Amino acid sequence: MYLADYIKEKLSLEEYSFSTEELRAAMHKEKEALTTDLSYLRKKGDIMPLRRGFYLIIPPRYSKQGKLPLQLFAENLFKYLNRPYYVGLYAAAKFHGASHQQIQRDYIITTKPTLLDIHKGTIDLRFFTTANWPKKNILIQKSDAGVFKISDPVLTAVDLIHYQNKLGGLNRIFSVLEELMEGITYYNLSELLSWYPHKSTLQRLGYFLDGSELDDQESLVGLLVKYFQSVYYYPILLSPSSNEKAGAVTNHWKVDVNIKLESDI
Repeated sequence: MYLADYIKEKLSLEEYSFSTEELRAAMHKEKEALTTDLSYLRKKGDIMPLRRGFYLIIPPRYSKQGKLPLQLFAENLFKYLNRPYYVGLYAAAKFHGASHQQIQRDYIITTKPTLLDIHKGTIDLRFFTTANWPKKNILIQKSDAGVFKISDPVLTAVDLIHYQNKLGGLNRIFSVLEELMEGITYYNLSELLSWYPHKSTLQRLGYFLDGSELDDQESLVGLLVKYFQSVYYYPILLSPSSNEKAGAVTNHWKVDVNIKLESDI
């Protein structure tokens, strides 16, 4: 079998990636011969090395962009890396219809140790790591290549709030947050409150939900109020800052609103 035939067979099965281990098992070729073949197809733009030993297949319909949609390779990439993952932050928000800002970068959340971000051609993939892996609130969605894992709307919202300083600040995420609020339900918020460890992020979420105009705003706020009745929590800043401490607060969430929020929806 030629490498080009292997690639065609993969595409016929709606598979858009492969590892060098898979390739050697299928091709029964010497390492040097495979390296030559891979180099040729790379130059043609038919494949792209994503990480050491892992390649993307770029079919004709994506050749102009020179990249694949994240959902076509995320699952296989993390099987190859042997670690959990979910598509998150702006990338997840886009899937949930909150694509007010056209972010070209993709975001994946995984466990430690830290993964190096990938910047190759038009592929811009940023990895975030967490020590508190979600027990719930991760959805399994279908794609042309099978399935992929993605944070649900409420986990996406709290991740954006939690990582706000690494994402350009609160005003950069605010419009996306407003759109995501529409996907928060009593059920997925209940699921989140059963395991989510960051009280300060939940305080900020409560502040945003309290100021929203959602149809079920009252029940969502009530759920969070009940949660905070059972825990001790301190005053915090809406926008975390190393040079500032929370002052007097008058709202239930003990959130000191230290930033002027500007939505461009």
